[in-house]
Amino acid sequence: MRMGLTMDAACDLPQAFVQEHRITVMPITVKVDGETFMDDRDPAEIQRFINRRLGNRSHSAETEPTTAEEVQQLFLKRLVLEQDCMFCLTITATRSPIHDNVVRASFAVLRGYREVREPAGINGPFLMRVIDTRNIFAGAAPAIWEAARLIAADEAPATIRERLNHIANHSYGYMLPRDLYYLRARAKKKNDRSVGLFSAVLGSALDIKPILRCFRGETGPVGKARGFEQGAQQLFDYAAARVRAGLLVPVVCASYGGDLAVLSHLPGYTGLRTACEECGVTLLEAPMSITGMVNVGEGAVTLGFAAEEHEAAF
Repeated sequence: MRMGLTMDAACDLPQAFVQEHRITVMPITVKVDGETFMDDRDPAEIQRFINRRLGNRSHSAETEPTTAEEVQQLFLKRLVLEQDCMFCLTITATRSPIHDNVVRASFAVLRGYREVREPAGINGPFLMRVIDTRNIFAGAAPAIWEAARLIAADEAPATIRERLNHIANHSYGYMLPRDLYYLRARAKKKNDRSVGLFSAVLGSALDIKPILRCFRGETGPVGKARGFEQGAQQLFDYAAARVRAGLLVPVVCASYGGDLAVLSHLPGYTGLRTACEECGVTLLEAPMSITGMVNVGEGAVTLGFAAEEHEAAF
């Protein structure tokens, strides 16, 4: 059985990984300050967004994820001919409508694929499995990495689906923002009350940075640090400890909202890299998506791994 992967653009993974595993990216259109960006994880488009230095203006951006109709067309015009089973992974449904869009599209695809495949001489059913990673940005990476591994191992679709749901339920995504004013302004734009004005003002005045966690679709603060540098040290030290304690999937993904070269120079990152090397864990580095930078601000760090359920210790 030919099996493939799709993911939405807000899932942070390196372009080399996306290309190696022939992952189809469902794009997100971003409109900000009179300009339009096609967020499909193309490094050149991400760099164009960074080079434009839109800065604080991006919090008012409009984002338009792939619609159900566009997903339907993508599958019926191309993917049902190229594959026999597609796993579609999205960021958490609590933060984006794209999961619901793909689910709606799947009904039409499963009704109509025979009319496309049979004239092309392709017999047999087509399967479409939609997986909510229940996480955001780099936090979606463990489930996608595991999906690619299982497909390469030619595991049965039912086995893959069960495993991916398990990983999604045990994926942890962490974020360290640079600019709380920006984060609060964007939250206000989206009518999201998770970052209050008082917290933003107080945090910025004292240079207190929150460490935020997404777990099973819920996002909230689990720690704080005096300044971004200290926050990075705490976050990477914590991730290194989790690596040594054992992960469900031998991968950690880190993404950065800007020049990716900055990531390796942040305090604590060398220690995380060393822990991964010692434990046989793959450390992936990815630029944050344009959508991610619009939502949390440039210069933010996100990090994801899958582990047994545990309490955050910051």
